[in-house]
Amino acid sequence: MEAPSSSSNARGAGAGALTALTLRLVKQFAEAEAAAAAGKNLIFSPLSIYSLLALVAEGARGATLDELLAFLGAGSREELAALVRAAAAGSALADASRSGGPKVAFACGVWHDESRALKPAYRAAAAASYKAETRPVDFRHKPEEARKTINSWVARATNNLIDSVLEAGSVDEDTGLVLANAIYFKGKWEDPFYKDGTEVEKFYLLGGAAVDAPLMRCWGRKRIAVHAGFKVLQLPYTAAEPPRSGRTSPAARFSMCVFLPDARDGLWSLVGQVASRPGFLRDHLPTEKVAVGKLRLPKFKTSFADDKLARTLKEMGLKVTFDPSRADLSGMAEDGGSGLPLVVEEVIHKAVLEVNEEGTEAAAVSVATMRCSMSAPWKPPLEIVDFVADHPFAFFVIEEVSGAVVFAGYVLNPLL
Repeated sequence: MEAPSSSSNARGAGAGALTALTLRLVKQFAEAEAAAAAGKNLIFSPLSIYSLLALVAEGARGATLDELLAFLGAGSREELAALVRAAAAGSALADASRSGGPKVAFACGVWHDESRALKPAYRAAAAASYKAETRPVDFRHKPEEARKTINSWVARATNNLIDSVLEAGSVDEDTGLVLANAIYFKGKWEDPFYKDGTEVEKFYLLGGAAVDAPLMRCWGRKRIAVHAGFKVLQLPYTAAEPPRSGRTSPAARFSMCVFLPDARDGLWSLVGQVASRPGFLRDHLPTEKVAVGKLRLPKFKTSFADDKLARTLKEMGLKVTFDPSRADLSGMAEDGGSGLPLVVEEVIHKAVLEVNEEGTEAAAVSVATMRCSMSAPWKPPLEIVDFVADHPFAFFVIEEVSGAVVFAGYVLNPLL
C-alpha cells in the first residue's frame, strides 16, 4: 500500500486547521447573535478569512508570527503556506466550469504605497503560495483613486456579486498596505430541485413567529444522516467530468451540508454541538443515500458584512497582531524612509450567497488595511426520512476531497 503523499497530508492538515477556525468563528458569531436577538442570517467564508490572515502571517515576525501561527493551527510560516496551497490556492479550488463542474475563483491581492516597496521575499512568497497580485498605488496623494482600484479588483474577482468592500474614507494618506482575498463559487446541484414544486409555506422563526417563504421540494433518495436531535442533508454539486488522462490527484467535489435541529428553536444548541470539536462536522455527515418522504429547503439569498472583524478576532485571541505597540509586521515592506512600522488597522469581510432550484452562487472578500503606527452516538437512518427545513438551520459549503470549508453560515429568516 502506498504511503500518503505530502500533498494529501497537507490537504488533511490544512482542512483540519481551517475547520477548527470555521467552528470557532461560527460559535463566536452565533453567541453574538443569540445575545443581540437581531434575527440576522450569517454567511461568511472561513477559507477567505484564513487565507487573509495567512498572508498577514507571511510578513509577521517574532511574537506576532507565533500568535498567528497558533491561531491558524500551523507550526511554521512554511507549513502555513503549504496548508493554504493545498486547501485553497492549489487544484482544490481550480475552476472546473469548462469540464462541467463548478465555476470557482480564488484570488489574493496586495496593494502597497509607492513609497513602501514590498520586500522581495514577501513578494515572492505572496505570489508562490497565495497566487497574490502585488501592485503599487498612491495612497499618500491619491487615496480615493487607490480605493476605487481595489474595489474594481474585488468586483472582478467576485464576478460582480460584491461590487465594493472599501467605503469612502476607509483608506487615506496614512495607509501603507492593503491585503485582500476573494473567493467566487457557482455550482449546479447534481440533482436539481423541481421549479414547479417550489411553494410558499410557513418558515418558523426562533421567536415563535412564522413567515411565508418559498420552500423548494425534491424527492427520491438523498444523502441524509439522522442523529439524536438533528439531521444532516448533504447536497452535492455537479462535479467536473474526469479527464481522459494525466490527472494525478482526485478531482474536486463540492457539496452543501445542511444541519437541521429537530426543535424549531434548537439552532443555537446545535451550533454549540457542531463547534464542540473540529471533527464533529465531518463525523456527522451522511454516509449513504436514504429514501426521502418530504424534503423542503428554503430558496434564499443572504449577505453579510462585518467592517469591524478585527474586534471579533481580538476576542478570539489575536491580541499582539492588532496591538500597535507590539505587532511586528516588518517582513512585508520597507518603511519608505518614514521610520514608522506597519500595523493592522482593520479587517473587513463581506459575503453573499444565493440558493435556488438550480444550485448555489456565492462570493466573499476579506480585506486587511494597514497603516503607519504612531506608537455523538450514531443513530441508524430510518427507512424513509423527512427533511423539512422550515425553521432555522446551519449550512456549510465544503470541498470534499480536501475537506476545506469554503462558505459557512446559518439561516434565521430566508426572506432577509
